[in-house]
Order: sequence, then C-alpha cells, then structure tokens
Amino acid sequence: MTERIQRSPDRGEPRLVVLQSFPTPRPTTNPYLIMLAQSLTATGELTVETFTWRRALLGRYDLFHVHWPEILVSGQSPAKMVVRQVLFVLLLLRLRITRTPLVRTLHNVDLPTGISRRETALLRWAERWTTLWITLNPVSPLRADQAAVMIPHGHYRDWFAEQREPASTPGRVAFVGLIRRYKGVEHLVTAFRGLAGAGADAGAGADGGQSLVVAGRPSSAELELELRQSAADDPRVELRFRFLSDAELVAVIGEAALVVYPAPLMHNSGGALMALSLDRPVLIVDNEVNRLLAAEVGDGWVQRFAGELTTADLHTALKAVSGLEGRPDLGARDWDRSGSAHLLAYRQALRLCLTSRRREVTDAPSAPDAASHGGTR
Repeated sequence: MTERIQRSPDRGEPRLVVLQSFPTPRPTTNPYLIMLAQSLTATGELTVETFTWRRALLGRYDLFHVHWPEILVSGQSPAKMVVRQVLFVLLLLRLRITRTPLVRTLHNVDLPTGISRRETALLRWAERWTTLWITLNPVSPLRADQAAVMIPHGHYRDWFAEQREPASTPGRVAFVGLIRRYKGVEHLVTAFRGLAGAGADAGAGADGGQSLVVAGRPSSAELELELRQSAADDPRVELRFRFLSDAELVAVIGEAALVVYPAPLMHNSGGALMALSLDRPVLIVDNEVNRLLAAEVGDGWVQRFAGELTTADLHTALKAVSGLEGRPDLGARDWDRSGSAHLLAYRQALRLCLTSRRREVTDAPSAPDAASHGGTR
C-alpha cells in the first residue's frame, strides 16, 4: 500500500483530504486502520493520507484524524521522545492556527498508565482542542460540550475471507493479541489450571481434556517470564510469544472452542470482534458495553464474567458454548457503513470549525469609532 491510499480513477477528484495518524501500513499494522482507510477510499469522496511528520506539519489536508495520540508523543529513547513532543506541539498549533479540524476516535477511555507528566499534559491539551469525537459504542463517557458521533467498530470477516479456518477443538481455550499487564492474561492461566479434572461436562473433548493457547507478543520480559513460570508444569498450556501472521492468528482462533479476553476493565475490544468474525464465541468481562454486544450478535456468542476471571467462569462458559451453531450477527458492523459514517463525521467536523470561526468573528468587539473619541482626520 502506498503512502497515499488511492481510490479507483473512475471516482473523480476527491472533495476532502484526510490525514490519518498512522504511517504507511506494515505487516504489523492494526487491520482496523487498514480497513478504515480502504472503506474511506471506497466512498469516492476523499483521499486518505498516511502520517509522516513532514506531511502533518507542511502538507495540505482538510482535517486530521487521530486514533491513539499517545503514540505521537512517545519514543524509544528520551531524545526521540522530546523531538516528537516538540513536533506534536507544532502540529497542534498548526491545526489551531489554520482552523483544521482534529477528529479523534475514542478507542480507550483512559490515558495510558505509566506515562510522564509532560505526555499527560500534551494529551490533555489535544483533548481540549479536539473538534469531534468518534465513539465506538453508545456508552462512551464524554462531556456534554464535546461533539461526538458513534460509529461501531467494523468486523474482520472481509479481512480474513481468504484465510483457511480450521475446525474448532472441543475444550480448547485461546487468548490472542498483544500481551499487556492490564489485559490480565496471568489470571487466565491461573483460572485454566484449575480446570484439571473438570471433565467433559465443562465442554471438554471426547477424552475429557482441555487445553489453553496464549499467543502474542508480551510487552515486557518480566511479564513473559511470569507467564512462563505460571504455566511451566502444565503440559496443557501452550505459549506462543511472538507476533502472529494472519494465517497463524486464524489458526489459533479457529481451533479454539472459546476465545478469552480476561481484562477486568474493557471499553472496546477489537480482539473480541476478531474472534466473533471468525465465528468463535468469546468470554469477556461483564459491563454495559459487552452486554450490548451480546444482545447485538445473538445468544451464546458473548459469555461474560464479573470481577476477576475464575476457574468457575471458564467452566461455565465452556459448557455454555458447547454445541453452539450458526454465526454471530455482525451486520451492523459492515465496513461500507463505517466508511460512509466517517465521511459524514468529517463533514460535521468541518462545519463545526466553520461555525466556531463565524461565532468568533461575530462576537469580536468592533473597532472603536473615531467620532466616539472625538477624533478627526
């Protein structure tokens, strides 16, 4: 994919140029971002530009759409971090001075943990100057004065359409994705180990056995070591600590009877949608967002647990999904709908900027009349 994601030549000239906050896609790029760019391009009414600092500061575009702004103010070294933060300030000032809308997709409600006070200040500054928020569910918390539209996270069915999916293995539990501390994967390993001897009534295979696969790259060496130590003496637990290709990801999810995301706090889960897109049920924390997801996709596909994941939760969920048939309903998450909805959101952001500009001009004090001061020329 080139830096400018072109649409077909028969669409005519685009009316909008949108700068996205992600660079030219690579094999490790989140598929959500690539599918978003493709769906926007398919509308035929805009051009999507991918991110470089040069383009952000000097290029021509109508609005800037940011997804995870913390990436723009972080760096692998202190020097690189400072440079990025200076560039980020310049970018915010450019947007403000040129009245270019800043659109933000609210993937996570809270700021990342463990960031510096300077990073926090810059991210809060960007929040204050955001023109329009895009939420992924109807219960995202925003202030009354924050303009927002809700556009559901798209599914992954088209993304994996050419991948060969294996049959599921009864009793197989899986976690797939980047392994971070807050995701609670260590609780999944502990809870699974308690399933020993639970038997076929817990959704196990014909031999009464269960298995667990944890696949993904840990965020730290300490977390990797902790998980290895936790699972070391249990032959039923398989750890695949590496980045997974699409084919490997489909294989891990496809072989699972249940895909578990044990994070005790969850606001949006691309991982859960990925599993549902491959027709595998999920076990996720019980909250308002996930209850709405369960109602949307159909009975049985979204199992839920309260608090911290336990062995009883796994046992109950495996039993509940045993023999589950059909496919979850993901019709509301088609990408053609998402592309059109984003286009409307961008137009709304431009109108908001224009309205704000007119209001400032209208509210500005008039220049003093020379006669009122008794002056003459």
